[in-house]
Amino acid sequence: MNRSGIMAPAGAALVAGVTAAQAGPCTKQIATVEQQIQQLQATPSSSGAGQPSAQQTVGAQLHHQPTPGSIENAQSKANAEGSAALGRARKADAAGDAKACAAALDEAKRLYGID
Repeated sequence: MNRSGIMAPAGAALVAGVTAAQAGPCTKQIATVEQQIQQLQATPSSSGAGQPSAQQTVGAQLHHQPTPGSIENAQSKANAEGSAALGRARKADAAGDAKACAAALDEAKRLYGID
């Protein structure tokens, strides 16, 4: 085997080792949750699976019909909360805070309806 045939695999192994060394305590879990969200969003569903959800409002509890505007506002809020939870997980992961990362991932899973 010539020198270039040895250097390519060695370089790839070095890059993989550096990437693994930079991973935080829940990098794999974040990737798994993101993949689950993408899979849910790719599957058409009338249940809204893969879309974050917010808490039920008082109006809904009083059997008031939602307006298109209230639905849009609720979806925007839920999307922001879901994105924020994933952002908190990434930030905690980068800081090496496994407990905060796990809590943020639990929140994201709850918002997206992932078991």
